[in-house]
Amino acid sequence: MQLEWLSGGLNGARDFRLITDHRPVTGALWSPDEIRADTPLVLCGHGASGDRYQAPIPHLATRLGNERGYATLAIDGPVHGLRQQGPGGRAALAEEFKRQTCVDDMVADWMLALATMRQETDLAEGPLGYFGLSMGSIFGIPLLAAARQSGIDFDVSVLGLAGTTGAVSFLGERLLEDAAEIEHPVLFLMQLEDELFDRGGYLALFDAIASTDKRLHANPGLHPEIPSDEVDFAFDFLAARLAGPVPRRVTNPLAE
Repeated sequence: MQLEWLSGGLNGARDFRLITDHRPVTGALWSPDEIRADTPLVLCGHGASGDRYQAPIPHLATRLGNERGYATLAIDGPVHGLRQQGPGGRAALAEEFKRQTCVDDMVADWMLALATMRQETDLAEGPLGYFGLSMGSIFGIPLLAAARQSGIDFDVSVLGLAGTTGAVSFLGERLLEDAAEIEHPVLFLMQLEDELFDRGGYLALFDAIASTDKRLHANPGLHPEIPSDEVDFAFDFLAARLAGPVPRRVTNPLAE
């Protein structure tokens, strides 16, 4: 494996390419001004129509760095960004999904990118977070499960815009099994009029997550119409739990 730092990058990020015997892995790393061994790192997966710079990833990365001193790592999807194939986007992804090892290959890409950044930068063993919606969840949930099985524990994740039916029904059982491996705090976002995933599939996936600290935020609108304040909530959710455990407090409005 060979790491190449590339010229360019957006919002202070450094683009990179990992050359492997299998396929290249491309991505971007946002680093705070000061990095310590325990600096938290957030991995960000994008949707099928984007790449490593798809909104709100640069926004979250900038805030995490400037306001909290956290690092952010994003990589391109299997046929996206710097490794685009054909038209890219959903059309190319539909073809990619026909490969039996598509999900496992993307999980391997993520694991390699994480291991490389920890080895080649000053990021070492700090807390880990994950943010990924839509395709970012379709690949992210298997990543979180595989990481846990290999002894890598994530501390928090933001997932959603995905379910077990509809657009990825052929992966439904896999997603349910992998979601059952997730025990850290989870924020799950849902769009009530999503044209790609029905409500039943959304709820089945959310229910399968094993965490005792999980919450579902459902909003009206189509697949991409996430309210901007949900991005702000996602930032707060990630940032707080990467700083340490957040006690669960229950308020009973009916208590006398």
